[in-house]
Amino acid sequence: MEKTTRDELEIHVVPLSVMIDGVLYTDDDRLSGEKFMSMMKEAKELPKTSQPPIGKFVELYDELGEDGSEILSIHMTTGLSGTVEAARQASNLSKSKVTVVETNMTDQGLSFPVIRAAQLSKEGKSLEEVYAEMENVLKHTHLFIGLSTLENLVKGGRISRATGILSNLLNMRVVMEFRNSELVPVIKGRGAKTFSKWFDELKDELKSVPNVKQIGISYAGGYEQVLKFRDELKQMFPAMHIPLLQTTPIIATHTGEGAFAVMYYSGE
Repeated sequence: MEKTTRDELEIHVVPLSVMIDGVLYTDDDRLSGEKFMSMMKEAKELPKTSQPPIGKFVELYDELGEDGSEILSIHMTTGLSGTVEAARQASNLSKSKVTVVETNMTDQGLSFPVIRAAQLSKEGKSLEEVYAEMENVLKHTHLFIGLSTLENLVKGGRISRATGILSNLLNMRVVMEFRNSELVPVIKGRGAKTFSKWFDELKDELKSVPNVKQIGISYAGGYEQVLKFRDELKQMFPAMHIPLLQTTPIIATHTGEGAFAVMYYSGE
């Protein structure tokens, strides 16, 4: 079996869970994004997501720290999940020395600092050096989410009907930037050109960004559109590997069908 980046860099993952019509599934390699999208479409109600049990974190922390290693535990924003709080509680119960980090980020935008931290750790850098570089990556990371409907975000309680663009706009196409744990509207419209117009603006933005280090694209359905995005970005950055990934069930639950995310980070 081909080794993944996670395997090569020895990154340990504690998965969340998703419940579909009363059946609990672990959000890991056994539940592919494609399979989940089909299951969600046929479900009687919106799937429910849940954070890992505190005991799972304690168990992993104790195991990893048994040889005296320090642990950097990196998590998505509390705006989307209570996982980081479970990790904080577990860090106080573990025998190991654990630094828990809330990144105010998600999806591949979360993978950027995780991968960089793991690379530096493999190089033998200290926890302080790894943490400083991780913070620098986060500081220069931008994540944009395109949604064909806001219905799932509202149903899942991740966005309020009172936050400005919502109650009568559920069927509009919206692109939002994930900024400081909040979804900030960038562009909205009813036509298919809404996403294309935004993407043209993003390309103009990237032309003026110095030293773009990495770009990632994730999606929940609507593959042809994101493939076009990726191909156009490859023309701009021919030497860069730009991952095009089906997003995880946890994220797809809240974004709904036809959603996508484009994220990038730059370096100095």
